[in-house]
Amino acid sequence: MKKITLLTLAGFILVLMALPVTALRAAEEKTAKDTYVKVPETIITENIPPIPVEIEEKMRQYREMRSASFVDWDPREKGMIVRTRTGDTTQLCWLEKPMGELKQLTDFKEPVTRGNFSPDPARKYFLFAKDVGGGENYQFFKYDLDTGKSVMITDGKSRHQAIVFNHKGDRFAYANNSRTGMLFDVYVMDPDKPTEAKLVYKAGKPAYYIPAGWLHDDRHLLLIEYVSANKASTLLVDTVTGKFENLTPESDKNFTFFLGYASKDDKYLYGSSDQNGEFNQLIRYERATKKIEVITGDIPWDLETAAISKDMKKAAFLVNEDGISRLYLLDPTSLKYKAVTSIPEGVIDDLSFDPAGKKLFLNISNARMYNDAFHLDLETMKPVQWTKSDTAGLDLTTFPTHQLIHYPTFDKAEGKTRMIPAFYYRPLKKSTQPFPVLIYIHGGPEGQDKPGFQGTFNYFINELGIAIICPNVRGSSGYGKSYLMLDNAEKREDSVKDIGALLDWIAAQPELDKNRVAVYGGSYGGYMVLASMVYYSDRLACGVDIVGISNFVTFLKNTSAYRRDLRRAEYGDERKIGDLLNKISPLTNAHKIKKPLLVIQGKNDPRVPLSEAEQIVATVKKNNVPVWYLMATNEGHGFRKKYNGDYMYYAVVRFLQEYLLNY
Repeated sequence: MKKITLLTLAGFILVLMALPVTALRAAEEKTAKDTYVKVPETIITENIPPIPVEIEEKMRQYREMRSASFVDWDPREKGMIVRTRTGDTTQLCWLEKPMGELKQLTDFKEPVTRGNFSPDPARKYFLFAKDVGGGENYQFFKYDLDTGKSVMITDGKSRHQAIVFNHKGDRFAYANNSRTGMLFDVYVMDPDKPTEAKLVYKAGKPAYYIPAGWLHDDRHLLLIEYVSANKASTLLVDTVTGKFENLTPESDKNFTFFLGYASKDDKYLYGSSDQNGEFNQLIRYERATKKIEVITGDIPWDLETAAISKDMKKAAFLVNEDGISRLYLLDPTSLKYKAVTSIPEGVIDDLSFDPAGKKLFLNISNARMYNDAFHLDLETMKPVQWTKSDTAGLDLTTFPTHQLIHYPTFDKAEGKTRMIPAFYYRPLKKSTQPFPVLIYIHGGPEGQDKPGFQGTFNYFINELGIAIICPNVRGSSGYGKSYLMLDNAEKREDSVKDIGALLDWIAAQPELDKNRVAVYGGSYGGYMVLASMVYYSDRLACGVDIVGISNFVTFLKNTSAYRRDLRRAEYGDERKIGDLLNKISPLTNAHKIKKPLLVIQGKNDPRVPLSEAEQIVATVKKNNVPVWYLMATNEGHGFRKKYNGDYMYYAVVRFLQEYLLNY
């Protein structure tokens, strides 16, 4: 080894002193670049310290993982559309055979959603949707399979939702709010003649109007009128005359009634309803007599989704059993069904039959599978895997699987202590110390946490040694309509008490550290984070609020007009109970927040506006507690661009290191 003497060291210092100032500055900048993560130009931060590049390097594999899921099947039976991230955004790709090579189709700076083929094989195109900057004013585009080019077929301004092709495949139904900005009217369009789109249903009240399916005459459209999670109806619209009939049974009680499929002769309609009990059940509706036949009355769980083959001879449906998806096959004629047990257990979505009715396509996600595409061979009943998500070299067998727990809360149900369901992810690495805990609270509030792939949370569990608990507090879907309504309006804070009960449960577990607990959530989950920090600051280490509601009155005033009445049905009408909503809002009680808070927001959020984040940040700062703030200028209700999401998670890890892990 070469020896460094005082003489050589002195010479080095002289040389360094002789360097130009610009060279010194460049050296300093290089050192800073090598030491700290660069903040994207699209992100504005406040009080967030420089993030060591070490965090980026350690998280790299976890942030590079990406799923590859089924979207739609080509009616020519030549392959499928797959959705996956390419670069920084989610795009659509082509896949010809199981485990084949993905061929990228779309390439935009903004993420692409949907991907619907016309059922007519001669029409070689599919439709997809895309917004700008997270504003959720989705536009529809037509992608030509021959040329690889796409063209926008909607107005470029208003919000468009749902794409439902008729059976012939020459028209599709959709909804938009172009007429008033608030009400959703329903249109029918030939994608080859977009300027001739026809208004077929003019909304008369605030609701989400969602085209669900066509009768086989290709004239009558089944239309869902969605008012709230507890109230939805089905209308039958004559797309020629504009006349419509409400098929929903009359009742003085709120319930959901969805119809989306018709038998070949249009005699029967299939769908779901919770009119006859706690759960959504599969039903068959006879048009002539209006008789309703319950098909799945013996299954005490919610029907989630269903699909039927083109020839109407086969059907399938999913049941949400305590968060796990259970698949069933149904004979639409006899109404007999049987469970499918040959597929991997997990969370399933996007049920779809191939045109020949021989394959059932679906996506499966679980703790060790990142939403991969499969088809079920209906002759052999064996699953065939089409995609294997990119795990960036990580061994998914090292990821912990979920543990379903139920913990007691403050009140009773049917004379017994009410139990709250939750999914618990325990680090697999052994520790001599109790695990710190992150409580993840889902949004909605009608949402439900399910034990699918945990994504970046696996870094928290595996590398940081944090146990994660995901409670489905009252108000969550999947546990019956009574449970769903337990947090409505005046009962809002009862769901916060369920978090207090979870803190009690954590304190009773020797393997968990009751003194190191963080709350984390987005949207309504963000409200729950803020409310938990108001009531349980003395029992929490810190909180991460992502696009959360801080004041129900200002939220209802400033959320997008088309959402306002729908949210009033859930939270209460601020024009009637404004004093109560103000009283229970975290902003009103922000002086009680005594622990560090990280607030994350998208500037263009149409649901929970930017002002909700700004006002809670400004108010909590007065408490002389650390408040970190991160805002992305080109995002909306959550971050969908990878470079923004990367930095957000780096900031979250740095925050948890500082205030939960204490290093």
